[in-house]
Amino acid sequence: MWQSEFSILAPASPAAVWRLFSDVAGWPRWNAGIEHITLEGPFASGTRFVMKTPGQPAFTSRLLAVQENLGFTDETVIDDVRVLVDHRIERADNGCVRITYAATVHGPEAEMIGKAVTDDFPQVLHALATLLRADAPVSRALSWA
Repeated sequence: MWQSEFSILAPASPAAVWRLFSDVAGWPRWNAGIEHITLEGPFASGTRFVMKTPGQPAFTSRLLAVQENLGFTDETVIDDVRVLVDHRIERADNGCVRITYAATVHGPEAEMIGKAVTDDFPQVLHALATLLRADAPVSRALSWA
């Protein structure tokens, strides 16, 4: 078994992150590693999706645990390898959220596969946080003398 976890703080609400997570067709907006993705039903536990990454054949994954505004876990099984990716949303200080991607890989060559799966997680999280920052409301204090 192999595990790794990456997190980032973003100026957003859990609901704002959830809107991006649950819009599967929109994932390529913040995940450059997705060439094409199709959700085969609602964004709910048990639903499958087919994803194509650059230079690789398409593969099918399944949403395991989907909890609105908290996160979701997806599972990909290819031959003897099982990859779980947990996408968590947690409230943080100052109106921010902590977004975490945690991967667990079981099977032969778990470390090599895990590193390949998670190689772009820092860039994906950064792009997601940047998109959330662009969508964040701007507050401004005004005063008159």
